[in-house]
This record gives sequence, C-alpha cells and structure tokens, in this order.
Amino acid sequence: MTATDRPGPRFAVVGNPANRRVGLFGDAVRAAGLPAPRTVPWVDVLRAGGADFAADEIVRIDSPGEDAEVDRLLRGTDDPTRVEGSARWYAGFTAALGTLRGGVRLDDVDDLAVLFDKRRCHGVLRAAGVPVPASPTSGPDAVPVGGWDDVRALTREHRMPRLFVKLAHGSSASGVLAVETGKGGRVRATTSVERVADGRLFNSLRVRRYEDEREIAAIVDALAPDGLHLERWLPKASQAGRAADLRVVVVAGRATHAVVRTSRSPLTNLHLGGSRGDLDAARRSVEAAGARWADLLGVCERAAVCFPRTLCVGVDLLPAVGWRGFAVGEVNAFGDLLPRLTGLPGSGAEGQDTYAAQVTAALRPARPLPT
Repeated sequence: MTATDRPGPRFAVVGNPANRRVGLFGDAVRAAGLPAPRTVPWVDVLRAGGADFAADEIVRIDSPGEDAEVDRLLRGTDDPTRVEGSARWYAGFTAALGTLRGGVRLDDVDDLAVLFDKRRCHGVLRAAGVPVPASPTSGPDAVPVGGWDDVRALTREHRMPRLFVKLAHGSSASGVLAVETGKGGRVRATTSVERVADGRLFNSLRVRRYEDEREIAAIVDALAPDGLHLERWLPKASQAGRAADLRVVVVAGRATHAVVRTSRSPLTNLHLGGSRGDLDAARRSVEAAGARWADLLGVCERAAVCFPRTLCVGVDLLPAVGWRGFAVGEVNAFGDLLPRLTGLPGSGAEGQDTYAAQVTAALRPARPLPT
C-alpha cells in the first residue's frame, strides 16, 4: 500500500486559497503523501451561511485574512488597511465559526473565541498560573476602557507609566500603542497606526511616534469602541543592542519551533521591520542567567495547555532584562507563519517546518485528535 492509498482522514482548510499560510499547510499535507487539501474560502462560508465537512475530514480553521471581500463582509469597510472595525470583525468571525458543520477540528471554535479576545485570553492564562504582564482589563476585576481619559486614570491608579494599549480583537500589532508617560506628564506613543487629517486610522508598515497628547488621545478614543486591553510594559532582554522577544510555536502540547525577534522599537513584529535574532545566543544568555532553556519552553507549553482542543498555537514570550524570568505576552491562534524555520532539537519536529509538524501530529495514532 502506498502513502496515497492508505486509509485515513482527509484535510480541509478554511481560508483564502491565496493565503500564504493556507498554501504552506497544503504543501505539508501533500509532502506527507496525502491528497491535496480541499480549501473552503471564507467568502463562500459567509455567503452560503456555513459549510459542511465529512465526519472523518480534518479541518484546520484559518484566519479569514488577506481577502478584501471577506474583510468588507466582516468589518463593513471597503478599505482593508483601516484599523477600525475589529469588534465587528470578531463578532462576524466567531459567528461564522459556528456555521461550520462536521469534520474533526484542529482549531477549536471556543478556543478561537478566547484567543481572539486579548482580555479573555490574558485572564485565562493568569488564572492558570501562567506568568503574564499585569493588566487592569482582564480577569474578575476587569474594568472597561471607554477612551483616553480611562487610560490616563488607570495608568495612575496601577502605577503603569509605561504600558501597551491593544485592540482587544487585534492581530499583527494592528492598533497597538506602546505608551510612555514621562516627567511633567508628557506622553509619547509608538505605534504602526497612521492617523490622517480627517481622523481615520490606517495600518502602516512604518512604526511612528506621536508626542502630542491630543493626537494620542484622538487615536485611543477612536479605537475604544472596538474594545481595548491594557498591559504593563515589561522591560525586555536585548540582543545586539535591540529589544528581543521570542515566538514559540507549540504543536500538540510540545514546543517545536522558536524564533527570536529583535527590533529597535517596542514592536518586534517581523513585518514591521523586526529581524530574526540568534536563537543559539538567546539560549546561551538564558543559561548564563542561571535559568534552563527547558523552563523557558515549559512556560510556553503551560500557556498552550490552556487551549487543549487546539492543535497549534504561537506564544509570544517576553524575556526579562538579563534573560532572567519570562512572561507570556500573547497566545496566537495562527502564529505559525515562520517560513524556513525547522523544529527545535529534541522536539520531535527536527527537519520539519511548522506545518509539517502539525500534519505529523494530526496523523499520529497515539494522540487523539481534538473534538
């Protein structure tokens, strides 16, 4: 019996066929000797009011990104570069997830609803004992943020002169502001948000700084209706003079891939000018600080345990200054887009990219698939 003849589940990917992540996952399925995965475009799901899958069909639910028509349907805007509308997008996305019928899911619908709400996700992690930055907007004592006046008040109340203001349902650093309050109450914000003359907000690939509090207030006030999450800005470790953090991919409960991200700005996202750092150097720094590399990976695995029905998550790990201690900044439902990155030694994914590792894990008989 050849690999293509062997019985077993089929794969389907809900996404945009042109989406790079969907394409790489399909490549991994074919490399495993399985038939090419069936792709169900999100635009078809939204227009048809759902999609049906066979009982044995493995369905990897993907973010409906990189599709202007889907963005218009979910956010109600014809311009996919606009920042506003993330709350409407979230409501539409989670509702659409509920219309998918049948199949065996590699991304759990209820988990996705939490992962795409930074306030809920932060609260779940904190309740599980996972180290996270302090936040007044998550957990049982969470407070709503109606605008800049609330941010200012919470900054004083919680003694957070440096904090991140994030869209509750944002991704890829969209709508994130790194806010610093200095002597005399002067405020500075670092962000990729571009505010144009008429007050509209746009995503930009250029990180910029705003130092006029009135302009910062206008941006925050425009974002607030979509929901805001506040986090203490933790001083991070550095590598080669640049701020550093890590994206760690956890597949089937095990940390399989990791990349160091470095930047001269507080935003280390690679698409915003961040660069891949030296993972071996990071490991040496951790061990020189008296910690164990396995403990660093263990923090990420503890975060993934909070979402047991989801096969793969990407954990943003924040190393403290001097690489002494770690906190989880975010857990990403679709944090696996790390081309040309192969598995960590001893992870069981050596030689595999993040997608091949997921396909292998999904087909592993010893591991029950999420239900």
